[in-house]
Amino acid sequence: LKISALNEIQEQTLKATKNGDDVVVLAPTGSGKTLAFLLPVLNNLKPNIKGVQCLILVPSRELALQIEQVFKQMSTGFKVNCCYGGHPIKTERNNLEQPPAVLIGTPGRIAYHLRHENFDESFATTLVLDEFDKALEFGFQEDMSYIIRALLSVKQRILTSATQMPEIPDFTGLKNQKEINFLQDVKVAPDLKLKKVNTTAEDKLSTLFKLICKIGSKTTLIFCNHRETVDRISDLLIDQDLAHDIFHGGMEQDERERALLKFRNGSIKILITTDLAARGLDIPEVEYIIHYQLPYTEDAFLHRNGRTARMNAKGTAYLILADDEKYPFLKESIEVEELKGKYQL
Repeated sequence: LKISALNEIQEQTLKATKNGDDVVVLAPTGSGKTLAFLLPVLNNLKPNIKGVQCLILVPSRELALQIEQVFKQMSTGFKVNCCYGGHPIKTERNNLEQPPAVLIGTPGRIAYHLRHENFDESFATTLVLDEFDKALEFGFQEDMSYIIRALLSVKQRILTSATQMPEIPDFTGLKNQKEINFLQDVKVAPDLKLKKVNTTAEDKLSTLFKLICKIGSKTTLIFCNHRETVDRISDLLIDQDLAHDIFHGGMEQDERERALLKFRNGSIKILITTDLAARGLDIPEVEYIIHYQLPYTEDAFLHRNGRTARMNAKGTAYLILADDEKYPFLKESIEVEELKGKYQL
């Protein structure tokens, strides 16, 4: 895994789960919580049991694939599989005939397999609800409730969330849970520079292009609030022959996976996205973030900024602000970036 030591979240989660207690991990994006819950999962697996021993529910296909990848890198000897919407059901059914020890999936698809009795849930003793807050936001409550009711052998539950929740719903089945909270200190990452670029509503697109030219060939995530805006910016960059890709919920699954892969391996440097990419996804070492449109809440703003300056890296977030844009969570003291002169790629 190329890590020399566990970080504090991983150590605390491992300690809290040691005696089989239910645990809630509240931690920001990029804090290493995937490994934090996979280590106790591994401790609970038994090599002599031929069935699904751990079920990990996640809100997105990308997150499922990412967790699967991390588990495979751990070289545990235990089988792992993913099930998610957009993936051929026949392939998944075939995989489940030789059941994995760890099954990762989105609630809708896992509920489908349970209803069709495609795997035996009676061996599942560990349940992980990863990015549970996001799963609720995406409307997965009914499917999750159905799945959890069907899991009669679960002895330990681990729930992760990137936001503080007023209460945890009863359907999760958590009892006397221990809480590990790393959210209190989450404000803008210490190594993140915030800069604003002032413009007018009419000139916003051309201002963005100038800023991209100024940044040059560095990894850059451009955040928008709507898919239509993502497509509009993409059209501009296509006109300018500027290599980039897009990532949003309106795309086919294989298109989204291809876009992420190209951004991760550096074959493209610019990814234009909605808040779908703000959380959970493994996009390492993003140097620049551009908020073309700012999100409506401070929480969403922090999650976007969490894509850079992750785990001691450094980064810069630019805010492109038209004259009439005011946000209560923005400080007046943010440094202004001037885009004077001509910029060329």
